[in-house]
Amino acid sequence: MVEIKTEGELTVMREAGRVVARALAAARELAVPGAALKDLDEAATTVIHESGATSAFLNYKPHFAPTPFPAMICTSVNDSVVHGIPDGYRLREGDLLSVDCGAYLDGWAGDAAVSIVVGRSDPTASAADLALIRTTQAALDAAIAAAVPGARLGDIGHAVATVGRAAGYGILSDFGGHGVGRHMHEDPHVPNEARPGRGMVLRPGMVLAIEPMFISGGRDQYRVAPDGWTLQSVDRSRAAHVEHTVAVTEDGPRVLTLP
Repeated sequence: MVEIKTEGELTVMREAGRVVARALAAARELAVPGAALKDLDEAATTVIHESGATSAFLNYKPHFAPTPFPAMICTSVNDSVVHGIPDGYRLREGDLLSVDCGAYLDGWAGDAAVSIVVGRSDPTASAADLALIRTTQAALDAAIAAAVPGARLGDIGHAVATVGRAAGYGILSDFGGHGVGRHMHEDPHVPNEARPGRGMVLRPGMVLAIEPMFISGGRDQYRVAPDGWTLQSVDRSRAAHVEHTVAVTEDGPRVLTLP
């Protein structure tokens, strides 16, 4: 069942989105060579707690996970696509880092992700990584633009895939975005590849997390790391992940997770 949010509820969700944006900014500021991933998690934890919010990730256990998620953010490095667990790994120059964060405030959720390159010591490698990130962001922008009343879910997936496939990137076929509201994951599933004009009709008040995930090597396949959470590209090529929580409104798409 897809819940339609009122204008007042969207206002509260916007505040949850601001918490997520601040937590991501805090983690991103610490993402320098030598920083441990767990330090980024601690920075995000401080922001979430000081905002009077709670984590949407900590202790979350979806059907595919063997154990509850043990942290406040996901930190996925290089060939890790999504769901990386922040640990003692210390970031290096040129690492491609994706950070995903979700939070609840006053009973409503926000969810967003960013990808960055840590330093740029190798201009050739970082140029490829930066192009991957730019393309993933362009796909997100195109998908957000498609999130208008009367469009269909397939239009969002088509927008993402059109950008990613044109660049030769791989796309995870069975992971994508989702509805957001009183719970971080709600109906509907928002695919990252779909036929236009198909699927559920978008209505004002629907709130969707749109999250392109591209793999630079061009293959769609992934494997699950031994931790049971992290998804890694099978060819060890690098990946990027970006995300915003977006409301469908009569005035057009409204991004709820901007700073």
